[in-house]
Amino acid sequence: MKNRPLDHNPTTPALQHDLWHSRSSCPLAAHRLFLFILLSIILFLSPSAAWSQLAGTLSLAGNGPEQTTIEAMARAFEKANPRAYVDILWEKDADPLELVKTGHAHIAVTGAADRELPATQIGWDGIGILVHFSNFTKDATLQQVADIFSGRIKEWSEVGGPETRILLINRPTDQPIRKAFESRLGILGKTPHTATMIADDDMVVKTVVGTLPPLSAVAYVPLSTGRSAVSHGVAVRLLQIDHVEPETPTVQDGRYSLRRPLLLLSPHNPNALVDAFTDFALSPIGQAIVGETYVPMLSQ
Repeated sequence: MKNRPLDHNPTTPALQHDLWHSRSSCPLAAHRLFLFILLSIILFLSPSAAWSQLAGTLSLAGNGPEQTTIEAMARAFEKANPRAYVDILWEKDADPLELVKTGHAHIAVTGAADRELPATQIGWDGIGILVHFSNFTKDATLQQVADIFSGRIKEWSEVGGPETRILLINRPTDQPIRKAFESRLGILGKTPHTATMIADDDMVVKTVVGTLPPLSAVAYVPLSTGRSAVSHGVAVRLLQIDHVEPETPTVQDGRYSLRRPLLLLSPHNPNALVDAFTDFALSPIGQAIVGETYVPMLSQ
């Protein structure tokens, strides 16, 4: 994969033994070990599988927050296919769909379908509604969320919350989460211009935490960002939507409806590398990689 640094760790066997025990206690390290073992088993049991016979270069294009997941997927795919090379074209201002249509990339990674390109869904990105922990609003309907972010509801007391004014935090128009959020709520382009515009997820969380009465902030963030903040004891909470908690099972089956798909889009013409990468993304190892940040597909 392009510009991928190699790890080198010339530790002694004894030191490696100590590191093994210290790292194995870390959930993330254990999860990555599981991915490595699972991939190794797949390769061992299927030495003549089509994946291992692939050769050539595959170009993936994107501009959203999926980059880390796609890079991990590309590394695992290259490991399973030593003669295949994955080139990642990831620029904030790039148009991945246009890159595929003009032949500059094989696969576009997006959250929106396109009429001209077949799409394969590999996961979900839940969208969480984030408020300060002191805001005792715990639940809102989808319509109430739409009314809040379109400016029709201006006080938290209108949805059973405290007597504080709502400070809206919006995201830049070039962020995929904004279009998905506004489209799902039917408020595309209707968010007030007075809303505070913040691009960085961490800054969004800090602003929600730092906004105090008579104002109380609300923002929409990737579910992984919101859940991470809550699990680390940050003074925020995620609202239930229509009495449904924002969790992996509810995002998977659609009970929690604020979500956007993770899609791989490619041309109609047959391509063995494209087909193999798509199949790999839906395989157990690929779905485990998706699940590190996003919500994997329901098992068939």
